[in-house]
Amino acid sequence: MLPLRILYQDEHLVVVHKPSGLLVHRSALARGETQFLLQQLRDQLGQRVYPVHRLDRPTSGAIVFALSSTVAGLLSEAFSERHVEKGYLAVVRGKAPEQDRLDYPLREEDGTRPKAEMPAMPAMTDIRRLDSVELPVQVDRYPVARYSLVEAKPLTGRRHQIRRHLSRRGYPIIGDAKHGKSIHNRFFAEKLSAPRLLLAATYLAFDHPVLASRIQVSCALDDTMTALFHHLGWAGHLPLDSVRTPPLSAPSALPMP
Repeated sequence: MLPLRILYQDEHLVVVHKPSGLLVHRSALARGETQFLLQQLRDQLGQRVYPVHRLDRPTSGAIVFALSSTVAGLLSEAFSERHVEKGYLAVVRGKAPEQDRLDYPLREEDGTRPKAEMPAMPAMTDIRRLDSVELPVQVDRYPVARYSLVEAKPLTGRRHQIRRHLSRRGYPIIGDAKHGKSIHNRFFAEKLSAPRLLLAATYLAFDHPVLASRIQVSCALDDTMTALFHHLGWAGHLPLDSVRTPPLSAPSALPMP
């Protein structure tokens, strides 16, 4: 197994690129799995690591781990209180709106009881269309196929929030087996060599729980999404691995990748 890509590390925490398809940690919902991000990172660093937030299994991108239980508690609190900026890139079906705020309450999907019995919780996601493409192929019932590159910023932290919000708005993410459309997913898998959920966590910004600095991390895409962006003419939107750590007294205004 290839080593994980470390985006930032100090004595208190580490930010790593999670590959698509890898579970963050053991789960009762995925019995029989043997590979987990937490164990792989622990073995790579040679020390215990503590998860503080999650990324869906098919989603790739930046994720934070603490290197002590104390720091884990502080980081978990920051994530739960929405003191963290998150940015994602998604490839969706159709020509997405230039800019919109998706404000649809969502029921939790934690598997403990039927979703219909779960209360609907407030959920908001800001989206912005960065680019779009029209392919001269008939994938569905139309003679051409339109797709968009969308930047998404979740303002709340519901499970599968970005996937569910974009699907509800009419622009499902390509590769989403649950909330998308299989005919478009197959087209990208078979014709464009992109057989994965096309959603990546490309930006994280949070106050360091120990040091007096703001951690701002940009995360490059994996090989599959990078090749797809080049093929669709979106290479100008490719984020790069980078880190900024301005002091907390300075404004943290790193633009989204």
